[in-house]
Amino acid sequence: MDTLLSGSDYNQLRAFVAVGEFLSFSRAAEALGVSPSALSQTVRAFEERVGARLLNRTTRSVALTDAGEILLGRVRPAVTELGDALVQTRCSGERPTGLVRVHSFRLAGERYLEPILGRFARDFPEVVLDVTLDDAVEDVVAGRYDIAIRIGEVIERDMIAVQLGPALRQIAVASPAYLERHGKPEHPRDLLQHRCVRWRWPGRATPYAWEFFENGAWFEVAVDGPLIVNDKNLAVSAALQAAGIAFAVEDVVREQIGSGALVSLLEPWCADFPGYFLCYSSQRQMAPAVRALIDTVRSAAG
Repeated sequence: MDTLLSGSDYNQLRAFVAVGEFLSFSRAAEALGVSPSALSQTVRAFEERVGARLLNRTTRSVALTDAGEILLGRVRPAVTELGDALVQTRCSGERPTGLVRVHSFRLAGERYLEPILGRFARDFPEVVLDVTLDDAVEDVVAGRYDIAIRIGEVIERDMIAVQLGPALRQIAVASPAYLERHGKPEHPRDLLQHRCVRWRWPGRATPYAWEFFENGAWFEVAVDGPLIVNDKNLAVSAALQAAGIAFAVEDVVREQIGSGALVSLLEPWCADFPGYFLCYSSQRQMAPAVRALIDTVRSAAG
C-alpha cells in the first residue's frame, strides 16, 4: 500500500479537503471541530508529507495552488466516500445521538420545525439540533448542513427533496387606508406608480422583483417604494400601517384579509409555485439522528 495512506494521513487529507472547499481555515476548523491553529499545523504537515505546496496563504485569504486544485479534485470524492462508509458502519444499529445541523427558510421553520421541537427533544434526548433560520439560499453540502427546508424553486439538482406541503402563492396586499389615499392598481405594472414595501434576499444587493403570471408565462415587476426589508413579517407589518403595498405568501396574510385589515390585490396574476421541501444530500450515508429528524418532520407534515 502507498505509504501516503498510512498512519494519520486520512485526518490530514480530510483537513486539506475541508480547507480546499471553504478556502478558509476558520470556517473549515469550525466544521471539523478543531482550532484554526491545529488545522493549519495539520495541513502544513500534509504539504510536507506530499512534498508540494497545496495552498497559498495570506493574512486575508486562502487559495489553492495548481497542485492543490488537482489534488483536491482527485481526493475529495474518495475522502467523502470513506467518511460515509465509516459513518454507515458506526451508525449501524446505533440509537440517534449527536449533532444535526439544519438550515431552513424562516416561514418553513415556523411551520415545520417549531411545532416538533418539544416532541423531538423528548423522543431523542441525545440529539442536539443546530437550527439556522434565514432566507438565504445556502449550499447545503458546503455549509455542512445535514438538512435544509426551502421552496422548490431553489433546490440544488443533486439533492433529495421531499415535499412537505402544498403549493404556495404570493399576493399583493395593502391596507384600506393606503388604498383610499393612493388608489388600487388594476394590473401588476401599475405597481410602478405605487409605494411598495420591498424585500431583499439575504446576501443580495438588489431587492426582489415581484413575480406575476400572465398568458402562460411568468414576468417580473421591479417595484419601488419607501422601505426595503429582509424580513417578510416586517413587510406585512408595514402594509398594515399603510406604509405601502406588500407582497406576501397568501397563507400568512389570510387572517388579516379576512378581518379587513388588508385587501388582496391583483389576484388574477398571482399563480401557485412549488411549496416547501425537505432536502438532504444524495451522496452521504445518513446518521440515525438525521434520519430521526427527517422522519419526525415528515410525520408531522402529514
